[in-house]
Amino acid sequence: MSGDITQLLKAVSSGDDGALASLFQIVYDELRAKARAQLAGSMPQTLGATALVHEVYIKLTAGDSPEWNDRAHFYGVAARAMRHIVIDHARARNAARRGGKAARMDMDIAEFSLPDAAEALLSLDTALDALEERDARLARLVELRFFAGLSVAESAQAMSISERTVKRNWRLARAFIYAQTVEA
Repeated sequence: MSGDITQLLKAVSSGDDGALASLFQIVYDELRAKARAQLAGSMPQTLGATALVHEVYIKLTAGDSPEWNDRAHFYGVAARAMRHIVIDHARARNAARRGGKAARMDMDIAEFSLPDAAEALLSLDTALDALEERDARLARLVELRFFAGLSVAESAQAMSISERTVKRNWRLARAFIYAQTVEA
């Protein structure tokens, strides 16, 4: 299957619109499962996994022929798109409750109460922006693990690093984000 995805990504980069449809048929269920895991308990039911994947599809296919180098690059771009969509949704939900400090968020698969979900996601986004300024690779890892729901092994493959490095970097990223959210 990984080889199929890589071939389709190359065809998409060449401008083959049929390949884009085939690509999303193959990755749709996987993206939906990852979106469902990401959203479980972290967002009110107004944003579901199917809606999130559809918005990712729209975002990824907008404009000219997308150019994805390989499967890892595609999932990295999809993770970033998921991050932006989830954060934009949280901003919209939080718009009525402006003011006050953002809530600190526990990065262990987002177990926090629904009323605080939007604030926690906004806090995470701010901390992630600060992390990206300091170390873009750590920020990308958070996007892959947290927003796209990739496992340690999948993240290692997507970033072309060892699983041991992913685990070490994940600890560093979580510590940085925790420190940022506590200071906020």
